[in-house]
Amino acid sequence: MALNKRDQENMQETNNCWPLASDACVVIVGAGQAGGWAAHTLRKEGFGGSITLVGDESWQPYERPPLSKSILMGSAEPLSTHLFSDADWAALDINWISSRRVCSIDRQAHTLLLDDGSRLHWNRLILCTGGRSRTLTPDGMDETCETLRTLDDALRLRHRLRAAQRLLVIGGGWIGLEVAATARELGLDVTLVEAGDRLCARALPPNMSSWLKELHGRHGVRIMLNTAVSSACKQADGSFEVRLSPAGELGETLVVDLVIAGIGMIANDELASAAGLACTEGVVVDASCRTSDPDIFAAGDVAVSPNSWMGRRCRLESWQNAQEQGIAAARAVMGHAVLHDPIPWFWSEQFGVNLQIQGVVCDADQLVTREMAKASGDIRAIHFYLRAGHLRGVVGMNAAKEVRASKKLIATHASPDLAALADALVPLSQLG
Repeated sequence: MALNKRDQENMQETNNCWPLASDACVVIVGAGQAGGWAAHTLRKEGFGGSITLVGDESWQPYERPPLSKSILMGSAEPLSTHLFSDADWAALDINWISSRRVCSIDRQAHTLLLDDGSRLHWNRLILCTGGRSRTLTPDGMDETCETLRTLDDALRLRHRLRAAQRLLVIGGGWIGLEVAATARELGLDVTLVEAGDRLCARALPPNMSSWLKELHGRHGVRIMLNTAVSSACKQADGSFEVRLSPAGELGETLVVDLVIAGIGMIANDELASAAGLACTEGVVVDASCRTSDPDIFAAGDVAVSPNSWMGRRCRLESWQNAQEQGIAAARAVMGHAVLHDPIPWFWSEQFGVNLQIQGVVCDADQLVTREMAKASGDIRAIHFYLRAGHLRGVVGMNAAKEVRASKKLIATHASPDLAALADALVPLSQLG
């Protein structure tokens, strides 16, 4: 839904929000990272009114990054993913409604209808509805293919991985690669197919796509690019026969024990769209996290917000943004001046390599590499991506300290000396 004139006027009134009354009711829909931090922030910043958090899962708010790593591996348990301890959670005095789905928003009456028929009143509403895994449509895939999005998904899949020997991963994005890495560390025979011509094409430049392919290849993952799945069929022994189609042609058939797809996320914006809020593959918000209705805010994976670093409105699907935008939305709801315009940041863990991306790395015209490995075989380096001489973004491999130090250079649009940038003996704090 496009923004009409009234919506545009509402969204131009950024930070022009009145303070909440002491007896006001704030309802947060979605009890994930963004929703959990929104509730926490409201209370910690002094809001004494009613806070209701509605989630369709049974778990307290939790972090998603461990799901494809330690939870799937079996080296961590669900409690370790919770955002807050039980004591801290109880101290927030939040009305937490779990395992319930919101069916509709009545903007005029300021009420929500839940799937059990009950209604909730709100003075301000924060939508943190996140997203769901994109699914496949080829013949037979409905009963064949698993996805990983929730804690329940991860717990189910870690059980299935232990009973499997052969895994097919569909999709060469972050989820697919992390699942493939975890499965290989568990000893499975792993094949990964990607319909595009390189891995993580939306997030990474070609040199890093090639680096990831080599990393997985060294650890025994078979990667097939330009390859799609045309059909799948469950066999009598419980295995799956999957027909592949490289470059649109009839390809080989794989027999595997488990198929997991990681082909992206669909924003859960149907609730907002049905209520007449502006939506474009997510809920459209301004820099104060406010939607086209001045009493409704949105944050996290569902929010389409302006980002000056990306040069457009976008959804930042990351752990950092879910937390920071949840905090920003809560502060805006309370009437504080808010400008949420983060430098994009993302991290992944694969085969013992901590990979971090900060800034924008796909529009560079120059690449500078700083190698910091201290021994043969170690992986420790940072790639600097510049455009017209200005540092736009970095990718670090086991280089968390250097990535953090680079943030100031990116934020100030620095034009660092290239020789010094490449020299591991020159502190990044001296550049700019």
